[in-house]
Amino acid sequence: MEVWVYGPTPELLAAAWRVGRRVVAFGPDPALAAAALAGGPVAAAVAGRAAASADLILFPTSYEGRDVAGRLAARLGRPLIANGVGLAVEGGEDGDRGAVVVETSIFGGSTIVRTAFRGPKPWLASFRPGSFPRDGAPPPSEVVTVGASHLAGAPRIVARHPAPHGGPALDEAAVVVAGGRGMGSGEAFALVAELARLLGGAPAATRAAVDGGWAPYAWQVGQTGKTVAPDVYLAFGLSGAAQHVVGMRGARHVVAVNRDRSAPIFSVADLGVVGDARGVLARLVTSLEARRRS
Repeated sequence: MEVWVYGPTPELLAAAWRVGRRVVAFGPDPALAAAALAGGPVAAAVAGRAAASADLILFPTSYEGRDVAGRLAARLGRPLIANGVGLAVEGGEDGDRGAVVVETSIFGGSTIVRTAFRGPKPWLASFRPGSFPRDGAPPPSEVVTVGASHLAGAPRIVARHPAPHGGPALDEAAVVVAGGRGMGSGEAFALVAELARLLGGAPAATRAAVDGGWAPYAWQVGQTGKTVAPDVYLAFGLSGAAQHVVGMRGARHVVAVNRDRSAPIFSVADLGVVGDARGVLARLVTSLEARRRS
């Protein structure tokens, strides 16, 4: 079985080698990746070759990965299984004769659905961060780089919310500062990012905040976002819906601030503060900044 991996990420490379005999990594040069709007040039550049040789194509559930996967699925006329959490080949003696099965979680992570691919190849699937172990992933058999010639003239991405620089990645941070709809406005998420910076952590948001345009998708934690397992998860103004909790339930310690004392987030919090989330957050930022200046 020939498995193609977009990006690639170390964990997806490890997953690809578990089910395939040959692994091909593809995607734009990292320095050029931001130049391709929604991955259109990438999909166009690899569609013909992928359709001819790939059995399975794997994508990370990232901003770029989602867009390239969707465009490639449309171009090839293939379905896409999104937000996977597991991958296996079953029912055969080797990867070429077995059925490729993708596991996805539903109902807030309480139920795992197992879906087997059928029909013409290549098959496409995307996976949430943290779905596979990262260590020990061998390099791909081949690397296909989509270079500047394919990106020439491509539209540029205009990000509404520039991602913070210099801090740890969200799914690797020891401290995560998350904001929800209770923050009240997009301007309040500047405080979320600032507290994350002061604590050496990463900012995060609920889907409601992202859908409202208050925070970028790269910050989203939950069933349709990233899965995190920090030492400390600071939750400001988020209710604690099951779809969000499934993405942060691996946190060692949870501190929640919400004006609603009956908010579900308090049921998973180690420390709960009933109060105005934005006000508490602002006072924390002010206090930490003053301490740094002294």
